Amino acid sequence: MTPVDLQFTRPRHSTSVRTVDVAGTDWPLYKLESIMVAVILFAALALTVSMQTAVLTSAAVGVTVWWALGATERFRTRH
Repeated sequence: MTPVDLQFTRPRHSTSVRTVDVAGTDWPLYKLESIMVAVILFAALALTVSMQTAVLTSAAVGVTVWWALGATERFRTRH
């Protein structure tokens, strides 16, 4: 039988994306920021409007912020 080395290492990307360590995993900061925006918006809307409106609006804003911050982060790391 041939022994197999099962220790794989993932190559690090050369980009300098700002990250935060969450449970041992590096998360891009823009993702955490967009999740927090959506959660705060949901909490504010849940108190003032119907739950359907709060969920849909906070989800739409969260996705939009995620995409916008992701695009600016990619632009920032290229230049």
